[in-house]
Amino acid sequence: MAQGGTIAVECMDGHAAAQAEGAFTLVYSEVFTAPPYNETEERVAATFRRFRSQTRKGTFRGALARTEDGEPVGIAYGYPLSPSTGWWDHFTKPVSDEMRREDGHRTLGLMELAVRTRWRGRGIAHRLHDAVIDGSGVERVLLNVHPDNEAAQAAYRAWGYRKVGEINPWQGAPLQDAMLLDLSRKRV
Repeated sequence: MAQGGTIAVECMDGHAAAQAEGAFTLVYSEVFTAPPYNETEERVAATFRRFRSQTRKGTFRGALARTEDGEPVGIAYGYPLSPSTGWWDHFTKPVSDEMRREDGHRTLGLMELAVRTRWRGRGIAHRLHDAVIDGSGVERVLLNVHPDNEAAQAAYRAWGYRKVGEINPWQGAPLQDAMLLDLSRKRV
């Protein structure tokens, strides 16, 4: 665990994250049922049906931030995109073949990154983000963000992300911005 004040960030493989599903659910539900997301209980349940499947991937990478008392305060998780990923198919405008090329090692899809309200502004999101991508061996990281979440948008830009398009991640979902972090640029 990496310490930072009273908050510890623990890196997790899929098995460990599955064991901590309750903590992941608590953070996710609190963050994503609030504006601008306004997710319903049904959407949260659907997310965690996917989460159970995602944690079974051998390449799953997760991170959980907790207080010294064990209270969950933030989550992040994702995995490298497979050659058959459908992520690029949901863009509102087609992306180039070079952009969408995946080999199972090129791009880490950051599925979720969330910090509960009262712990924001302490650098926890960045620590969670780095815990998931550090040592992953990927060239880049792809994520979706709600265009009305100005704080997340600003943080991602400050971390080196750039918008590469707009995406409808699932039927009925609000339009989101797809952002990409080129790690080869970050290493220079």
